[in-house]
Amino acid sequence: MFIASWIWGTVLILCCGLWFLLGRRRRRQGEPPLENGFLPYLGCALEFGANPLEFLREKQKKHGHIFTCRVAGKYIHFLTDPFSYHALIRQGKYLDWKKFHFATSAKAFGHGSIDPAEGNTTENFHQTFIRTLQGNALDALIEAMMENLQYVMLQSRTSKVQSHAWVTEGLYTFCCQVMFEAGFLTLFGKELNSNHDKNLSSKQETERAHILNALENFKEFDRIFPALVAGLPIHLFKSAHSAREKLGEALLHKNLLKRDNLSELVTLRMFLNDTLSTFDDMEKAKTHVAVLWASQANTIPATFWTLFYLLKSPEAMKAATKEVQSILESAGEKVSLDGKRISLNRKQLDKMPVLDSIIKEAMRLSSASMTFRVAKEDFTLHLENDFYNIRSDDIVAIYPQLLHFDPEIYADPMTFKYDRFLNANGEEKTDFYRNGRKLKYYYMPFGTGIAKCPGRLFAVHEIKQFLALMFSYFEIELVDNNVQCPSLDQSRAGLGVLQPANDIDFRYRLKCL
Repeated sequence: MFIASWIWGTVLILCCGLWFLLGRRRRRQGEPPLENGFLPYLGCALEFGANPLEFLREKQKKHGHIFTCRVAGKYIHFLTDPFSYHALIRQGKYLDWKKFHFATSAKAFGHGSIDPAEGNTTENFHQTFIRTLQGNALDALIEAMMENLQYVMLQSRTSKVQSHAWVTEGLYTFCCQVMFEAGFLTLFGKELNSNHDKNLSSKQETERAHILNALENFKEFDRIFPALVAGLPIHLFKSAHSAREKLGEALLHKNLLKRDNLSELVTLRMFLNDTLSTFDDMEKAKTHVAVLWASQANTIPATFWTLFYLLKSPEAMKAATKEVQSILESAGEKVSLDGKRISLNRKQLDKMPVLDSIIKEAMRLSSASMTFRVAKEDFTLHLENDFYNIRSDDIVAIYPQLLHFDPEIYADPMTFKYDRFLNANGEEKTDFYRNGRKLKYYYMPFGTGIAKCPGRLFAVHEIKQFLALMFSYFEIELVDNNVQCPSLDQSRAGLGVLQPANDIDFRYRLKCL
């Protein structure tokens, strides 16, 4: 037994030694400083994952504004100088933004490759999203979301809000349920002809149960999403795999065809799936699961952080409430509980600079997205004052949290300041500086360039709608006004807006209107 253990131990040491000698990349002339890390394959992954911001700050201090780290088998060149961010856009000839996203989507959601070059589909997904989430299509989404938010807040949750008594609930739990249910109804519609059913109440309760069940499956799948992006197979997570399959079953085309008021996004995606792809029925459904995840995974925590910071800041709450009331009055909208619903269109929502600033500030403090580009071939990356050689298939990345927490750009960066994005005239502020120079890129929770999130406009509008309705219909307050701000859950670093590490109790009740 001892001899066998000694032999295997020797083999392991030799393998590690060979990896150290032969498997580690050697920095070539003209390349950025290199950090291989000490662990085979993982490289710097554990250090980065523990606290990405501090890890990158440490490497920036050591190496300067660009450096290379091996992370989970990939070599990532981190750009940390905001005046060089334009290099990712300017050198699109050599940098591919689609490859990483396509591969990640197929790996996480379980559908075939959506890269047209792979032959499974000829759909241009990015153009589909722009066409159905921006322009005139955005107006229809906003209208539907306004209706569905009020339905969820005032009818679907009737058992909780039917009296004027205080209801205590977790703030994240509340935001999660309301935004998921309303968002699901907005994108995927309601059960066909349910509004004309004799057993309407029973039908609505059944549908809500189905949506809340989908929410539980969503949360189970979302919990291990970072592991899937890192490359771990979903079969290692039995319950999450089951949850993903159940979401897929719910979004099969045959089931979606039983629903009314499908969004243009889903209707068009169904048509393009059927006419331009070779996907089987479940793969088509899993592309809709990807749409569902993209519509909820960042909007829900962004909604939480925005409302939390408002509840913690009486000054911000006063300014936001005043702005909403002013817009409602100018639109001739009267708030009541007699069944007549508030209507705020896109033009009116766009006239809310205070809410815009509050949402931006909340997302600045909570987002930890990462912008990726993959090198198509060996090339030279030209930055503002120098240049570096990049190898084919390497990743060039930006981690905007470095920018968002830079005290040279944002004074007292860890403090919520509701008017940080307002100028002296109360309008949107766009002048931010570093070392005396005006920045082009100073706020980047949605990415940059052609890969900028196509649903960002809808996301901001639906948060505004949520806040406007909360202010209009409810009295809201924290259970403990002295509660500490929850820490950010770093397990999702690189994927967007971070969730709180713990929930916060708040209470609400209907206003006496």
